[in-house]
Amino acid sequence: MRKADRIYVAGHRGMVGSAVCRALERGGYGNVVTRTHAELDLLDPAAVRAFYAAERPDVAVIAAARVGGIGANSAANARFLYENELIALNTVWGAAEAGVRRLLFLGSTCIYPRLAPQPIPESALLTSALEKTNEGYALAKISGLKLCEFLRRERGLCYHSLMPTNLYGPGDSYDLVGGHVLPTMIRKFEEARQRGDASVPLWGTGTPLREFLHVDDLAEACLFVLNLADPPDLLNVGSGEEVSIRDLAEKVRAATGCLATIDWDATKPDGTPRKLCDTSRIRALGWAPRISLDEGLRRTVACYRAECAAETVRLGR
Repeated sequence: MRKADRIYVAGHRGMVGSAVCRALERGGYGNVVTRTHAELDLLDPAAVRAFYAAERPDVAVIAAARVGGIGANSAANARFLYENELIALNTVWGAAEAGVRRLLFLGSTCIYPRLAPQPIPESALLTSALEKTNEGYALAKISGLKLCEFLRRERGLCYHSLMPTNLYGPGDSYDLVGGHVLPTMIRKFEEARQRGDASVPLWGTGTPLREFLHVDDLAEACLFVLNLADPPDLLNVGSGEEVSIRDLAEKVRAATGCLATIDWDATKPDGTPRKLCDTSRIRALGWAPRISLDEGLRRTVACYRAECAAETVRLGR
């Protein structure tokens, strides 16, 4: 990737896209192209084709998606499949038709089977059944990464994919109904601290194991792979460390200074029992994360409080 390249970042207002834009600015890439949803509907193939034809980017980073936690995904698998499938197919196919030289497609480690071997290698893809609570989202992301793979094989385009683990950091959504586990915890504990609540309700048993990566580490990984001459079709990216949801809750409670007890609701789903991705391939190429979970939580709680004070925090979808 060259400093003068026109680089399109799809989803630049989201947590991942905004982190990628920050990393590009830090790296001296000054020719970044963005569009808001109001300016470009990625569900509309004709609009996407017209955008690519007019802007002619050299590089595209596809970070746009409809995202959500267990509750949102399990309640609306159809919508998560439909919208994310269209976003993936329109942005990737449209780029290929317009002659975009290079493309990085961002997915999620939820593409892997529910009972994949741990840590999960890239080779586990499509080897057994997916987790039902987010099956729609996973299928859409699999379609996107496979389209990149096929276009690379058939047309020689350097289109490739990163599958990040659970992400957190600046610009996250703190939606209590449809949000991801970590930002939801931050909001619940912070609001409980402010109100002086005696307890905080959390979903599940707290036993599942999860891996978390600060979004700024992911953004640096994006730039890293975009500067590889011949990257693999698919790479996992994560911290390589896992924590139980119960221990995560204790860390978030400590980071917020909340004194409330935790009330686990075992009638709610836990999701996949364990999900740690094997990041040996990207590490062997020279990338490694820099932000520890404890440091990342301190930064994210501070950022959440600043966003609340400035009335810029995202509290819903």
